[in-house]
Amino acid sequence: MIKIEFDDLNTQVSDCKFELTDSAKKKLKDVFSKKPNSFLRLKVDSGGCNGFNYTFDIDETLTENDLETTVEGLKIVVDSISNGYINGSTIDFVEELQASHFKIKNPNATSSCSCGTSFSI
Repeated sequence: MIKIEFDDLNTQVSDCKFELTDSAKKKLKDVFSKKPNSFLRLKVDSGGCNGFNYTFDIDETLTENDLETTVEGLKIVVDSISNGYINGSTIDFVEELQASHFKIKNPNATSSCSCGTSFSI
């Protein structure tokens, strides 16, 4: 088994592009209407069953390493390292019987777990 560290991959992607499904747009509009100065923060951490794990937060504070984009007035922020792993992804919001959650469709991932929160490259 080969363990991949963050520094082993080229994560220096300076543009920040994401797509949102209609379901994700609807959910974010609802959340942002209650917290008008907020945005969706995406992050990739090491871990999960496939090596990398997505995290989602509603945040209001930008940091020095953040990249931001806006999709139909909805602000998405990702740190510069995470962006190299998920840039170009589609963000969906899934409502299921047991849970509702954001989900990433990542064109950079070579595999992902069935729950959709973990991936490998």
